[in-house]
Amino acid sequence: MPAVTLGSASLLMLIVVCAVLPGAATTGTPAGSDNGQTPTADVRPHEPLTLERALELAEQYSPRLRAANAQTEGARAGIVSARAYPNPDLTLIGGNQRARLTGAVPGAVQIYSFAQPLELPAVRRSRIQGAEYGRESSEFAVAEARLDVRAQVKQAFYEVLRRKGEVELARENLKLIEDLQRRIAVQVQVGEAARLELTRANAEVATARTMVRGAQLQLVSSISGLRAAISAPLDVNLEPEGQLDPPQILPPLDALRNDVLGRHPTLAQAKAEISRAQARLANEEALRMPQPVLRTEYERQPDLGYIRVGVYFPLPLWNRRKGEIGQAVAAVRQASATADQRRLEITAELERAYGQYQIASQQVAAFEQGILLGAEAALRAAEAAYRFGERGIIEVLDAQRVLRGARMDFLNAQFDRQAALIELERLRAVDPVQKP
Repeated sequence: MPAVTLGSASLLMLIVVCAVLPGAATTGTPAGSDNGQTPTADVRPHEPLTLERALELAEQYSPRLRAANAQTEGARAGIVSARAYPNPDLTLIGGNQRARLTGAVPGAVQIYSFAQPLELPAVRRSRIQGAEYGRESSEFAVAEARLDVRAQVKQAFYEVLRRKGEVELARENLKLIEDLQRRIAVQVQVGEAARLELTRANAEVATARTMVRGAQLQLVSSISGLRAAISAPLDVNLEPEGQLDPPQILPPLDALRNDVLGRHPTLAQAKAEISRAQARLANEEALRMPQPVLRTEYERQPDLGYIRVGVYFPLPLWNRRKGEIGQAVAAVRQASATADQRRLEITAELERAYGQYQIASQQVAAFEQGILLGAEAALRAAEAAYRFGERGIIEVLDAQRVLRGARMDFLNAQFDRQAALIELERLRAVDPVQKP
């Protein structure tokens, strides 16, 4: 009986160990732990990618955002350096004194000196201000980079949806033409249509298949662009899903322009760069004044000891910092010109995006109000006339081309409006629309 009891306990222990070991192997490295490697994106295989998820991944993995944040960290470190006081100088000199005259005392000679540079308040103040403006500029650069990255991801995301829509339209067009081809083939077999019409239908089918392959190629290219914009490792089968934003009511262009010029981070960064250049100029002008150095010294001789205290000034005889001041003045002018240039560029971008949105909205309204319905009605009339023998196959194919072009133009107008809206969001740094 004791042997049986021991065997049962050993078997129970073995079962417990086998059940625990797989879980321990799985949980040995927690998900998301910092193991010194680049984290991977949490995207499940074949999971649809929403716009919100794409923006979240770009916010986490974008190299441009990481570089901008690193620049901000460097600017903060620059403030620490600007606030640091100059280090003192310590000098130790030792030697031996030999007696060459009567009464001189031979022995060791030692000299200890300590020198502390004294900064003028204007020099220190302007240097710290320049570093603080540098940090402010880098923070605006991070905001600008975030806006650009989000806009690029949105544009790439909706570009994929556009290409998917083009593939669907191309496939629908191919299906319509193949149906027409089959009907013509039957008519040719029974002698109701000439073989030339079947040849024309076959050529149209080949063209439609080429269009489908071309649309699929554009879709693959747009998906690659989306991967690059997100900058995160994603599943091979990327399936973005989303909808276009509804039509929006924009404020007047003048009000929108004033809003953009007052809040865009690029312009704020340009202003910070001007202030930074002005602080550098003030620092260079302050450095023209000699910076004093406090010096103390103790000299020990075999029979005597000396203590000296004094201040010395470098004399600006040959270098009066004219070159450095001239460079700082040029930097201020350059920063001002750059700010003016960026203001003109942003104003032009705003006007272009505003006009594109208005025109695209008008095109969408025109298609919805009559162009699509007219093209569909024309195709139905051409097909009916062909069935009754009143028209040939050419009229039907022409009507299909018109409908295909109208649907493609309608799709492009919708996405052009969406692209303009994304550009307006980037320029204004907020939601640029007023909800009705």
